[in-house]
Amino acid sequence: MVKYLLGTKIGMTRLFKTNGRVVPCTVVYAEPNVVLEVKTAEKNGAKGVKVGYLDQKENKVNKPHAGIFKKVEVPIKQYIRTFSNVTGEYSTGDLLTVEQFKQGQYVDVQGTTKGRGYTGAIFRWNKKIGPLSHGAGYPHRWQGSIAFGRGGSAPQRVAKGHHMHGHYGHETVTIQNLNVVLVDPVNNLILISGAIPGPEGSLVTIKTSVKNPNKVEEYNLLTVENKKMIEEANKLLENKEALEQANNLAEEKVELAEEKHEEQNERKAAELLKEKHELEEKKEGVEIEDGVDVEEVEEQA
Repeated sequence: MVKYLLGTKIGMTRLFKTNGRVVPCTVVYAEPNVVLEVKTAEKNGAKGVKVGYLDQKENKVNKPHAGIFKKVEVPIKQYIRTFSNVTGEYSTGDLLTVEQFKQGQYVDVQGTTKGRGYTGAIFRWNKKIGPLSHGAGYPHRWQGSIAFGRGGSAPQRVAKGHHMHGHYGHETVTIQNLNVVLVDPVNNLILISGAIPGPEGSLVTIKTSVKNPNKVEEYNLLTVENKKMIEEANKLLENKEALEQANNLAEEKVELAEEKHEEQNERKAAELLKEKHELEEKKEGVEIEDGVDVEEVEEQA
């Protein structure tokens, strides 16, 4: 049975087995995913589900994005993904939680690797560097010859797919056959053995392993030591929530400052308009008085 779940990479910790072995784990926070649409083979060509993940403010999304959630009457989510070939019966509004994965189960985790910008071939492809002595006839970090053809002295072209310098990282990568070490449904946490791609705070997709969908590994974990590690994982989650609260507070302050600035501009505009009206009234009064004086002078004359 193929299952999917969207989550956020929080950080790394470690757990201990009863035999003393240490299990390095990646902590993934995965609040319940909401099913937005159920796709069928007859209507859409393949069976699948469209899900939403991570609550988002309405003013942070455009109208088409918000309309998807308004249609099914669920809170607005930041991410929308469609999972195909999903087994099981789902309906709109269902919640996918971490409880659908069990301890010891094998999963595949997909994420976006850290972007490292534009790098050389040695850093990007682990090529060998040149001699570091003082008589080297070329710079030390050159990748060497890239062309080939008829004879070594008459290269004709560069082969397709040749490893060269360029953009390194920020690629979609899937790590297969990782174990679910621990599931914490209370805090919406799932701990997965080993490292998964992406920086902290990045979006990851957890799905049932393709190669070992039914294989389960036994994990006899120490209760006391692992309690400390779970507390550390919860602290990472609290730090994430504190950061989100700080960002929300900063956004509210910016909005208040903008509103205050608009009120000041409106007040200044009203004052200027009032002064303009007063000047016009004074001008009209002066003209009337001058006109009366002129008529009296003409009558007396």
